[in-house]
Amino acid sequence: MSQGPSQHLPTVGKSVPRADGTPKVIGTARYVDDLPAMPGELHGATVRSPVPRGILKSIRFDPNFDWSDITIVTAEDVPLNTVALIAEDQPVLAARHINHAYEPIVLLACADKRRVLLAKNAVSLDIEALPTVLDVHESLKNTHTVWGTDNIQKRYLITKGRADTEDSVSAIDAVLAECEVRVSGSYSSHHQEQLYIEPQGVVAWWDESGVHATGSLQCPFYVHKAFLKTFGEQPSRIHITQAVTGGGFGGKEEYPSIIALHAALLSKKSGKPVRMIYDRKEDIEATTKRHPAFCEIETGCDKDGKLRAIKMRVLMDGGAYLTLTPVVLSRGALHASGAYEWEHARIEALALATNTPPNGAFRGFGAPQTIWAIERHIDKVAAVLGMDPLELKRKNILKLGSVTATGQVLHTSVAGVECLEKARAVSEYDRRRKAYSEKQGRIARGIGAAVFMHGAGFTGSGERYLKGKAAVDLLPGGRLRIRTASTDIGQGTETVFRQIVSDAAQVPLSDVDFAVPCTTHVPDSGPTVASRTVMVVGSIVEAAAREVGDRVRKEQQASGGTFAEAADRLLAREGEVTSLLQYSPPSYIQWDDQHYRGDAYPCFAWACFIAEVEVDRETFEVTVTNFWSATDVGRAINPTQCRGQIEGGALQAIGWALFEELVWDKGIIKNPRMTNYIVPTALDAPPFHTVLVEEPFSFGPGGGAKGIGELPMDGGAPAVAAAVEHALGIPMDDLPLTPERLFARSASGAQT
Repeated sequence: MSQGPSQHLPTVGKSVPRADGTPKVIGTARYVDDLPAMPGELHGATVRSPVPRGILKSIRFDPNFDWSDITIVTAEDVPLNTVALIAEDQPVLAARHINHAYEPIVLLACADKRRVLLAKNAVSLDIEALPTVLDVHESLKNTHTVWGTDNIQKRYLITKGRADTEDSVSAIDAVLAECEVRVSGSYSSHHQEQLYIEPQGVVAWWDESGVHATGSLQCPFYVHKAFLKTFGEQPSRIHITQAVTGGGFGGKEEYPSIIALHAALLSKKSGKPVRMIYDRKEDIEATTKRHPAFCEIETGCDKDGKLRAIKMRVLMDGGAYLTLTPVVLSRGALHASGAYEWEHARIEALALATNTPPNGAFRGFGAPQTIWAIERHIDKVAAVLGMDPLELKRKNILKLGSVTATGQVLHTSVAGVECLEKARAVSEYDRRRKAYSEKQGRIARGIGAAVFMHGAGFTGSGERYLKGKAAVDLLPGGRLRIRTASTDIGQGTETVFRQIVSDAAQVPLSDVDFAVPCTTHVPDSGPTVASRTVMVVGSIVEAAAREVGDRVRKEQQASGGTFAEAADRLLAREGEVTSLLQYSPPSYIQWDDQHYRGDAYPCFAWACFIAEVEVDRETFEVTVTNFWSATDVGRAINPTQCRGQIEGGALQAIGWALFEELVWDKGIIKNPRMTNYIVPTALDAPPFHTVLVEEPFSFGPGGGAKGIGELPMDGGAPAVAAAVEHALGIPMDDLPLTPERLFARSASGAQT
């Protein structure tokens, strides 16, 4: 039985065990492919384009194959052949134009999994190949080749100071010409596969209540929106449920809409449930990746290192369709000037179409690419000035009262300096930097740092547009139930939300339930993305829990008894007790979408990462031997989970820096397997030394929590690259830093 509020022991700030930990550890958690087969269930499969661009002339089904038990779906069977996202440029199934390799063309389903794979081999596609555009530079030159009209998918322009004029190019060039020191550089980053532990998968079926899809996904209402568009069903007849999900990292934000549509189309035509589960090869080939980016930067500063002006152009590869590219490009542009204050700035960001699979969301979505570039560039400026890079960053870092490139005045929760100083101290950066700068033998050692920030929540007016909602229900016995579309994909949402509700309502943690996210039963809280789950949705969950708890305590004060008894009386009298609230951003957030200026985010999380490496001068293998971080989390609701997010994200960033590389050949991926697309494992993880900095955000739950899911992805690669550059004395401007690339750079005789 629930205890009264006087018995409550606070849980926020404590590392309580994960709510989903035990079933995942002992193997009882049911991922989508573990769900029991439904009566008559079929297995779905996809026939995809083998070429990156062309005209589909015909589809041939081998007459010698027995098709009697095979359900076939083509573009002709799709009620409205478009995937509903930001734009409606992507077909559910290709009908005539092929714009990237692996584009889906035919869907097949059969009760026998082996026969459906044989059926795939019995389908022949007659495609007239067309010329392709496979990188952003070619796309920028050939503005008619990919889409037939304009390859520019999106453009943003951010200006500040004297560059904030109609002729911003001439203005920023004039400012740069006046600077005592000018430094130019270009920096590139590459595709990265999310490689979540569980591939994409869904089960779909139709019945008298409408269409159902249960799958491994981040954003149930994205899939709901896609079904609304394609099938034209009433919203109440669309039921999208999240299964236990083995990781997402953004890769299960928008892509599940496609696989769910495919399964539902097969189910509708066959009249039977359909299960579609990708194997790892298909998942790597067909799904979205991190956007490659190319950044050109020119900066001006004083001889003493005071940064004055920045001119930057960002080119991102969007792939064949838009997907979420505008928000990725936006985040990249808004973080392009780094954690530093510039008097004058001109940042132009372009996303370009290519004949490669569409790129989409991936942890950090755009910020890692531009933070990689600006951090590498600031290190280059430091080399030109003869300054220590971390000291140059300390001199120019944004502080309380500073103004960002969009004109946002930072008047709350700014922790960049504190993070830098704490990381510098705990790592003994200065001592190690001096020691590793001396002559070394075969094993060269180096140390490097990255300082960065990441906006929490959606950009500018995004949260006002989303109008995210969450609910807390009172249940018999004084239990509370959280209803939200914010999903737990391994990051610990279920646990942290329970802690927030437990403290807000003053009930035991064991008396808080978390409803399975299903569009039929939970309000639309907005997507589980953008470091918004805890800070944004958590704040309305907290307010709703407090409201329900207060109502029960008011009843308890009026009529006595325990909290549980008061709850039961309240329920008996009112039938239902629920608090459904909508998020309202802080009133000070003012954003101009047209001119892209103002308060980009309610607040920023801050961090300083410092990496120590050893580089074998003969094999050019890099080993990260130590990794220190000081990360501002606002308020650590669950310190262990905070550290897990930071260290997991840092290791993912180390993988992006050193190991992970998709090998392309004319638009085809040559290494779509875990045997040759290499990600770091526990054996590659360095000792992590993690300091949690708590600079509360007054509008965050639990006493000031911020979003930190994206932040750790931003700084790992530039910190490692700075350390490798320190060890070898060779500029590190392009990712990934594989041994082959390091050897080539060394052989070319490049010098810092």
